Amino acid sequence: MTDTKKLFTEASIGPVKLRNRTIRSAAFEGMGKDNNPTGQLKDYHVSVAKGGVGMTTIAYAGICRSALSFESQLWLRPEIVGPLRDITDEIHANGAKASIQIGHCGNMTHRSTAGSTPVGASTGFNLYSPTFVRGLRKDEMKEISRYFGEAVNLARDAGFDCVEVHAGHGYLISQFLSPYTNHRRDEYGGSLDNRMRFMRECMEEVMKAAGNDMGVLVKTNMNDGFRAGLQEEDCLIVAKELEQSGPHALVLSGGFVSKAPMYVMRGKMPIHTMTHYMNQWWLKYAVRMFGDIMVPSHKFEPLYFLEQARMFRKELKMPLVYVGGVTSREDADKIIDEEGFEFLQMGRALLNDPGFVNKMKENPGHKSKCEHINYCIARMYSKEMACHQHLENLPKGICKEIEKIRKKNGK
Repeated sequence: MTDTKKLFTEASIGPVKLRNRTIRSAAFEGMGKDNNPTGQLKDYHVSVAKGGVGMTTIAYAGICRSALSFESQLWLRPEIVGPLRDITDEIHANGAKASIQIGHCGNMTHRSTAGSTPVGASTGFNLYSPTFVRGLRKDEMKEISRYFGEAVNLARDAGFDCVEVHAGHGYLISQFLSPYTNHRRDEYGGSLDNRMRFMRECMEEVMKAAGNDMGVLVKTNMNDGFRAGLQEEDCLIVAKELEQSGPHALVLSGGFVSKAPMYVMRGKMPIHTMTHYMNQWWLKYAVRMFGDIMVPSHKFEPLYFLEQARMFRKELKMPLVYVGGVTSREDADKIIDEEGFEFLQMGRALLNDPGFVNKMKENPGHKSKCEHINYCIARMYSKEMACHQHLENLPKGICKEIEKIRKKNGK
């Protein structure tokens, strides 16, 4: 029987043609070492390419030293172009395109990682790091915007087909956009139009560097996920501004890592698991005591961002990438054929099974075996991202927590 659905038809992101409409989302793998790529990072993304995905996205690559939160993140610089080329060559050899997410973490780092006092839109204290933060000077902002452009050129040299600019989730561009983190009194603060100024400058450099041979995606919020942040109406204005700046697709997401992290991924954060892998004893005990307050849960449902994303689909003409709770071929077909999104991204489904896309192609009734326990998320900032279903001999405390969440989820 002929498959009449669009999911497995070719589609383009600017100058880049994908074999199908599936993209491995820019979900942080934690598979770097000393801010360099590793064999483990290569093996994972190659396995996703072999599994049938249209494009896989390596995440996250800092555009400069101050952009880094962890040593397991990539620092996109000339020294790693060769090793990254080894990864992209192998991805291409298996029929997929390669993208890399570029960004700056802003206030979500420490002096030991960033090499200096963490910077952000405004001076203050980030309770979630925790660390003091210095507001950026205008000359530094100009420099960072240029780093975004340089990152595009480095990505091209490393064999990537696309870049994904991280402008959401409470990272630096998002910190300028959100009234929660931007308290500036100059032309970069105050009104939303002013708060979008830094984003415009970064995008100008990105699009200039991208030229006519690199695809550009931008991850943007539809809601910051809490009352004091951006809501849908303002996020739609931001999305329309991005549309005018020239990228080839927008990735519609939401949430704020330092305030509402589970709004991004949904479900409960396994606090015992997260603290088990932490190295700092004081942080371990603080999170065990206050973690449920600091990281509030948001119920997981399949296609959990769909209602919001429909608003953006109605108002925007450019290609849009849906992300959030795609767990089956039925979900995927709904997003592409019924809702009119050009592409979809998946993270946990492809961590659970890198061959998920091929299995959806072979079986229209296929569903992900991901249980949405979020073990993978709880450990990814201390160790590499991994699904609990793939691991043996987990500590008893972690097994108990997994079982508790499983029962709560009705599994």
